[in-house]
Amino acid sequence: MKRAAAAWAARTNAAQRLATGSSILWARITDRTTAWIRAGRRDDLTGLAAALGCILRALIVAGGAYVLWRIIRAAPALLWVLVPAWCWAALRATPRAAAEHTPQEVPQEPEPDPRDAVLRLLYEALGDQPSMYLSDLLQHLQKEGFGKGWKVADLRARLEALGIPVEQRLRTGGRGASRGVVKADLPPLPDQAAQGSSPAPSTAA
Repeated sequence: MKRAAAAWAARTNAAQRLATGSSILWARITDRTTAWIRAGRRDDLTGLAAALGCILRALIVAGGAYVLWRIIRAAPALLWVLVPAWCWAALRATPRAAAEHTPQEVPQEPEPDPRDAVLRLLYEALGDQPSMYLSDLLQHLQKEGFGKGWKVADLRARLEALGIPVEQRLRTGGRGASRGVVKADLPPLPDQAAQGSSPAPSTAA
């Protein structure tokens, strides 16, 4: 099954390359033929006299196409040479065209680390508090427009997935033990780490 799928993908890719290359090759031929015909116009003349060169070249092109058609009609076996030659030229035109039309890569700025963004939210929510229950933290975040529809378990799972420590039995404000975050346990923000400073130690029980 995998071999059949790989073979099908290879044939599809080859067909796409052939179609693309044929379009490119035909466009090149028509562009060059049109340019050659237009080059027959004389700028030192006006009216029909100036366009006689273009007309003559157009007749030459039409005559050549007619002669080629008559030759193929008379000797159809010639297609066994012309068709492979066209396919070969079309396949050769594809990589060159791709290189010509590939835009230069623009250096992109690295995407911000989501962990740093979450840490900033946590520090802003904590403020001067040494610790905070996850339930209170979630309410604060939802007021700021984050985590709508989340439950405490959702917040805990996301914090733990980012490697942000969660205290399992936090006690603060005289309330019972519950999950929460402790400022002293949080990793420093990038700017804090660069300055060699860390948040104030926790006084949570």
